[in-house]
Amino acid sequence: MSVQKIEGNRYMSKSTKRCVLALDQGTTSSRAILFDEKGQPLATKQETFPQHVRSMETGTDGGGADQAVVEHDPEDLWRTQIGCASLCLSEAGVRPEEVAAIGITNQRETTILWDRSTGKPVAPAIVWQSRVSAPICERLKGDGLEPEVRRRTGLLIDPYFSATKIMHLFEKYSGLRDRCERGEILFGTVDCFLIWRLTGGRVHATDVTNASRTLLFDITTGEWSDELLRIFNVPRAMLPQVRTSSGVFGEVDEGWLGASIPIAGCAGDQQSSAFAHGCVEAGDAKTTYGTGAFLLESTGGKPVLDAKGLLATPGCSLGSGPVLQSYCLEGSVFVAGALVGWLRDGLGLIERSSDIEPLARSVSDAGGVVIVPALAGLGTPHWDPFARGLIVGLTRSTEKSHIARAALDSIALSVAEVLGCLESSSGHQLPRLRVDGGACVNDLLMQTQADVLGVPVDRPAVLETTALGAGLLAGLATDFYPSVMAVSEARRIEKTFHPQMNESQRQQRLDQWRDAVGRCQGWAQPI
Repeated sequence: MSVQKIEGNRYMSKSTKRCVLALDQGTTSSRAILFDEKGQPLATKQETFPQHVRSMETGTDGGGADQAVVEHDPEDLWRTQIGCASLCLSEAGVRPEEVAAIGITNQRETTILWDRSTGKPVAPAIVWQSRVSAPICERLKGDGLEPEVRRRTGLLIDPYFSATKIMHLFEKYSGLRDRCERGEILFGTVDCFLIWRLTGGRVHATDVTNASRTLLFDITTGEWSDELLRIFNVPRAMLPQVRTSSGVFGEVDEGWLGASIPIAGCAGDQQSSAFAHGCVEAGDAKTTYGTGAFLLESTGGKPVLDAKGLLATPGCSLGSGPVLQSYCLEGSVFVAGALVGWLRDGLGLIERSSDIEPLARSVSDAGGVVIVPALAGLGTPHWDPFARGLIVGLTRSTEKSHIARAALDSIALSVAEVLGCLESSSGHQLPRLRVDGGACVNDLLMQTQADVLGVPVDRPAVLETTALGAGLLAGLATDFYPSVMAVSEARRIEKTFHPQMNESQRQQRLDQWRDAVGRCQGWAQPI
């Protein structure tokens, strides 16, 4: 392989290098994208995989309330991701020796446990959307542990995060914790599992952005916390090493892709997107519209740990310095694109996701219909795992076009509610919003977003910003990219959506939305 190791953990790219390979392992699909020296996509491959969703009686802890269980087969994640990577290279005509580095970005919080000796998962992956550990969370909060957890992690005790998912697996599988204590079973988020597989089990590591989403990592010290491990009863022996986001983790086994390519970038999807957008100055913000919608606003070099309803989370870190270099405030909308998927697959309202925009455009408004997409509970600012989805305002004149319009409205209004929290907590009035993700191609959604925010919405020329961030992190670590400015063309704004709604109309829409949200909260709360 024509690379040269330097400074212990960096690689010097040779002139034969043509691109970086980004592996983007998401909630509903795996993708592989090749980016050239200007950050432009050369080729993309994507494959969906099965979602395993069911309801589970939570028993005495949950008072009989149904919780949504969302799982993946880790082998599906691996199979689709390595398959996309191989096909992307072959169909682009790129030899593996021409790839400078691999960057990985991933669905965060999703929890995988696997056998150290065999590499086989010992249980299904529990997805970030899963509410299965809600009873455990209620128990921990009832014990008064949330203030200490929040002080150390910047997070709340919620089923969203990894630690209570691990606790659930310990309760479900007899003897599992003892095996973890002996170091026989390893834990990782999806990035960690992929790195372990790609390197043939030689590297058990994650980056700071993913570690920070587990409830086990202290974001003020940059280390796994003994106190948090005690609270959640998680053995240290099962945890990965935590590294910076941009740096060489290890090399891919030659048998997987045909060359020993360095894995040199790793970041959770939302931080990866923010890095690609250039959200580094305090007040810079972005929203990614995927399965959910996630807003990150940079707060600079210090975490904001007391923002009501929001999460403090580290940003991407570079080089061989400390793993903690910058912080963000984050707001999480659990269901965004997933709502459109539900209208397609659950209700049969549309045949393809792309059908939602023309159907919604066929009416001038939602006809008084409001949807609250709490299909997986509510995230920011309510953090209510017992909330349930709501459609209100139906009349005899309601048609499916009104439902479609209300669905797009609900995504935009969910984001607007979160952004209001960000502005009040950070003290920064957002001048404009940067966006990315699959739903950004929907012009009606983007215009509605600008209207209910009252600020312009900027859509970039390259929408694959999450993958671009991973590629940029990997390219910087191997000198394929001399600086972040090397991909400035990829950050170019393709279209700006300017607000067209007056302030009175905007406030009326937001007030109606808050009313509807209040009606769905605590619906499945134990009695």
